[in-house]
Amino acid sequence: MSRVTRGVTKHARHKKIIDAAKGYRGRRKNTFRIANQAVEKAGQYAYIGRKLKKRQFRALWIQRINAAVRQHDMTYGRFIDGLNKAGIDVNRKVLADLAITEPAAFKSLVETAKKHASAPHTVK
Repeated sequence: MSRVTRGVTKHARHKKIIDAAKGYRGRRKNTFRIANQAVEKAGQYAYIGRKLKKRQFRALWIQRINAAVRQHDMTYGRFIDGLNKAGIDVNRKVLADLAITEPAAFKSLVETAKKHASAPHTVK
């Protein structure tokens, strides 16, 4: 029976990992076993980061909208409530962009939200 060699396959697999670890420090960049662990961990961080990025951008947009709305004597919560009741369906990314680039259009949205927002609750 003939002998099966996998040198080419093994070399290609190692090269793929070593190339992915390019730029790492120490033996993490050139020793296969350590580079393999580092690349796998980097992939885990990248996966988590893609989820966190969405969360962080939404928080940023909310902060920007809140800052812009407060200039018109309104809170973020009342603004969103007013938009929902008015039937205006605009996402937060677009609202944040409008607040920065088109202040006049944003002001008209605030006025519409003020008309449709419920009266503020008073504490007795």
